[in-house]
Amino acid sequence: MKLGAFEELVLLSVGSLKEQAYGVVIKEMLAEKTGKSPSIGALHSALYRLEDKGYVTSSEGGATAERGGRRKKFYLLTSAGRNALIDANRLRLEFSRNIEGLNLEFGE
Repeated sequence: MKLGAFEELVLLSVGSLKEQAYGVVIKEMLAEKTGKSPSIGALHSALYRLEDKGYVTSSEGGATAERGGRRKKFYLLTSAGRNALIDANRLRLEFSRNIEGLNLEFGE
């Protein structure tokens, strides 16, 4: 199954944030790491697609007065999501090996 560039970044953020991954903090991480701040609508659309593909699961946290009684929706990386990231990285490395002077490999 295909993984778009923005979806890959969102998936990497979810995996990095682990149990603390919800909309606002994912958006903040993307802004910090990429220098671009996606709209919350674009982010949620990507999260819905990733959930449909089985790459993330979601659950709702408790309602808080701080959020006006609304619940946070938390996301977790699934094993299928982890495999999709491994495949995307493998493909990127394969292409980079054909470009002289471009070494994207890290570690072993």
